[in-house]
Amino acid sequence: MFLRISSLALASSLLLASCAEKKASEGKAAQVETAIGPLDLPAPYASKSATKFSKVIGWPDGQTPTAPDGFVVTEYARDLINPRWVYIAPNGDVFVSEANTEKKGVKKTVASVSGQADSQRFDESANRVTLLRDTNGDGKPDQRSVFLTGLNQPFGMLVLGNYFYVANTDALLRFPYKAGETKLTVSASSKPDTILKLPAGGYNNHWTRNLLAGPDGKKIYISVGSGSNVAEHGIDNEVRRANILEINPDGTGERVYASGLRNPVGIDWQPGTNKLYAAVNERDELGDGLVPDYMTSVQEGGFYGWPFSYYGQVEDPRRAGENPELVKKAIVPDVPLGAHTASLGLTFYDQKAFPAKYQNGAFIGQHGSWNRSELSGYKVVFVPFTNGKPGKPEDFLTGFIAKNDGQDVHGRPVGTFTMPDGSLLVTDDSGNRIWRVAAK
Repeated sequence: MFLRISSLALASSLLLASCAEKKASEGKAAQVETAIGPLDLPAPYASKSATKFSKVIGWPDGQTPTAPDGFVVTEYARDLINPRWVYIAPNGDVFVSEANTEKKGVKKTVASVSGQADSQRFDESANRVTLLRDTNGDGKPDQRSVFLTGLNQPFGMLVLGNYFYVANTDALLRFPYKAGETKLTVSASSKPDTILKLPAGGYNNHWTRNLLAGPDGKKIYISVGSGSNVAEHGIDNEVRRANILEINPDGTGERVYASGLRNPVGIDWQPGTNKLYAAVNERDELGDGLVPDYMTSVQEGGFYGWPFSYYGQVEDPRRAGENPELVKKAIVPDVPLGAHTASLGLTFYDQKAFPAKYQNGAFIGQHGSWNRSELSGYKVVFVPFTNGKPGKPEDFLTGFIAKNDGQDVHGRPVGTFTMPDGSLLVTDDSGNRIWRVAAK
């Protein structure tokens, strides 16, 4: 059965590639106006779709990522199992969701435009939440415990009222919770409520489901990535996907807040406003330069193009002419972040410990490319904001790519999180660490 499904998926990908090549002559280079200025986009297939997986070699003892002058990087936690995401509770407790893409022994196969299949092996998913607590305020946790187990690829977490929320890949769970608890035990008298079913799994790493409370705590926002690269399995298989959903805290009242967002992961509120921002992974297999990932403000009811177009009305040749009326409504995202960078993390810096230029700006974790001839991403970038408007991204935390053949990496950053003490946490899932960046 697995072989049959894989063969069908590969055949579907090859058919799309063939059709796209026929339409490639129709695809042209384009220039679009973003919030930070004009962006030149190459024509589809200006370069061949490439596959280059990074090789994780780990961090040598004493080596850390590199931050700009004036900052110090230290190890906040190690020996975690694929730490993907962090939630900082109102009392300062740091919760870490540990989960992975595939279970051990299962290969994830990706079919390229050329039809060549490439595989990558993933470790077994821990499927747990770990609690880290810093009781003496020295910037390093001195208490650590397994907070919750038995989950199904958990990612986003949230404390709201007297509940602890966890977003599994297939459902949103709600547990009774009291601040300061070090472990949640599921028993006959303390069962979680499954308040919302979610479409499970997804293309590559689109299994992640992030959570964010509304500014007034009356709504919860859930990011759900697409189940495919460019709807190659049919748009009917993408119901409730490539969206940011909005619900009430009890799971009722679901509606689509924004759509056409291929894989929105990091979501956060801009300080001093009620404006939602998201970091979004764009599509693959159009070449090295397409399509740039982005950070954007998210308009209520807005449509951002996927799968029919990108960066507004630039049609994807694989979906050209299929939904012109919807394409006309597609919104140009604000800040391009580079093609295939896998921009996942997003946090606005709402503290005062960092220099003034960083205050109210955004830090974005870039997990790194696989669909590019040379590695891109594998760093944390910073987007400055002036008078509420974004500027051009700049490198902030680097050193994840090893200085050798250009394929080895020490780790891969995922999420970025602003701490109450003004430091910045960065999860490094492949390095099995969390890094802390503080101003000297």
